[in-house]
Amino acid sequence: MNEPLREYTKEEFNTEVPYELLYSHRDDGFQYMQMFNDLSSNAEKVGFRRFGTMVKAYLDQHGEKKGINSVVNNVTNFKDQPIELYTGNWNADDEGITRRNDNQGLDIACTHPILPVQRLINVEDGNVRLRIMYRRNFERWESVVAEKKTLFTANGIKDLANKDISVSDKNASYLVEYLQNIDDLNHNVIPRVQSVSHLGWTKNGLFCPYTGGLEFDGQDNFKMIFDSVHSEGKLEEWVKVVRKVRETDSPARIALAASFASAILKTIGKLNFIVHLWGGSETGKTVAQLLAVSVWADPNDDASYMQTFNGTVVGLEQQASFVNNLPLILDEFQLVKDKKSFEQAVYMLCEGIGKTRGAKTGGLQNTPTWKNCTITSGESPITHNASGGGAVNRIIEVECREKLFKDVHGLLDAIRTNYGHAGRIFMGFLSVEEARDKAKRYYNQFYQELGTASTEKQTMAGAAILAADALATEWIFCDGRALTVKDIEKSLHSKEAVDVGVRGFEYIQDFCVSNQAKFERDADPCYGTIKGDEVRIIRANFEKICDEGGFNGKALLSWLDQKGRLFKDNKGNLYKSSKVNGKSVRCACIDLAEKQTEFEPVGDVELPFK
Repeated sequence: MNEPLREYTKEEFNTEVPYELLYSHRDDGFQYMQMFNDLSSNAEKVGFRRFGTMVKAYLDQHGEKKGINSVVNNVTNFKDQPIELYTGNWNADDEGITRRNDNQGLDIACTHPILPVQRLINVEDGNVRLRIMYRRNFERWESVVAEKKTLFTANGIKDLANKDISVSDKNASYLVEYLQNIDDLNHNVIPRVQSVSHLGWTKNGLFCPYTGGLEFDGQDNFKMIFDSVHSEGKLEEWVKVVRKVRETDSPARIALAASFASAILKTIGKLNFIVHLWGGSETGKTVAQLLAVSVWADPNDDASYMQTFNGTVVGLEQQASFVNNLPLILDEFQLVKDKKSFEQAVYMLCEGIGKTRGAKTGGLQNTPTWKNCTITSGESPITHNASGGGAVNRIIEVECREKLFKDVHGLLDAIRTNYGHAGRIFMGFLSVEEARDKAKRYYNQFYQELGTASTEKQTMAGAAILAADALATEWIFCDGRALTVKDIEKSLHSKEAVDVGVRGFEYIQDFCVSNQAKFERDADPCYGTIKGDEVRIIRANFEKICDEGGFNGKALLSWLDQKGRLFKDNKGNLYKSSKVNGKSVRCACIDLAEKQTEFEPVGDVELPFK
């Protein structure tokens, strides 16, 4: 076109003027389409959303006999449609999606309105998903987000039948063709947004859901949890009731601080950990967890942010990966049936990485990762005598003997109507470089103050909790009631408690003392002999005793050897040939003598744990 096209107002698009001008170029297909695109952009700019429909109506009236309709695509014509899109040779109206075929019949793609309205581009993997909106029987519009490989394959698209979309073997291929056509024809028209499939930090430095206007494109079963992370009510009301809790010595303060600590672990570059509240019922452990939830999300039951232990290790992996940097909060540890095997889940949660799995199409799936704190509760501790040192090391267990709150009902009423503000404010501060530097300084300070009474991992977890609480005190509560080293160190495991070797040796001692009759001559069954401070346990029996206690016999022998508590033969074998009931058998010969010097714990080494 020689002269630039003038801009029309929204009101003028309701007159024949722009359509008359467009119609006058009907004999020049290329120039016609140039003008059509310019006018369409003009209409969109001024907020006129039915330009394509108006063009079609004008052409139906003036250009039918001249075949002008072949120049322009059809457009969607749904009542109250969220967006108007070109449909090519498909007719898309409230009666459904159809087109004429070569046999003068109808190809039916769908019996009700359906169209893509949003292109979601995942900030992590760059994959594109489409938000599809649909409506049946003139009811309200519904939406579903699906991958293109689902929408653009006949087998994949049939999964949408579960969403009450009319699709089956009969029409699947037509619906695929319609959606692909409409996607191609409107590639620059359908709005694009960035999306995520998890909460917390993203690869491009945004913190979801507080920055970037990110849409959720993940699994449907996490959508409710994602939506629960928002603000409601007033910050002042929430702060007022929480300050009352902070005025006490309640263990709930540790759970609250751990909720904030979850968000700084990635910033300070430290390891995941677990805070476990345990004690009798009716002490308020679950309420303490709901308080921790209210920092970020809706703590009401129907919001589903807090989950229970009633699931599989794979389920826990998915939940941890989804919350990502926000705290994973799990209630009712007593629901775990096999508490010994649960240590596998403890290691996984604290390592922050899921299982590597193969993809159906070859190669590997993306391995889920996370960096956060898990806050749990139950009537008993998670760890036990035979727990691996790594498991004990990663858990801060807080015993709750007395009621945690003076006014439980008042607290619940307040946090269920006022929530989600503290997390948003906390991350607002933490988004500034100076604040991140302050978090690191606080952490280093508390790490030094906690000293060496506990193991490194326990000290790291305690320092992270104290640092986060100091930041929350400064940025949100302003009450000078931050947790102190004294408040947290009583909940940290000592090095001796973490060392599985010490616990394994003590287990053997206890067994020998409580089963002395089995070490006497002619006992049935006979486990071995005891001579002074030396116990000789027949090899098979030693391995059985260790196995029943949850210890690895070979590893425990190695530890005992390192500590000088094992009598070996001249060849250095860990099992020594000894006389039991007059017969030579291989035995574990252990020195049970009391020694002046206590054991030097091996810290994080987990040799004796099976």
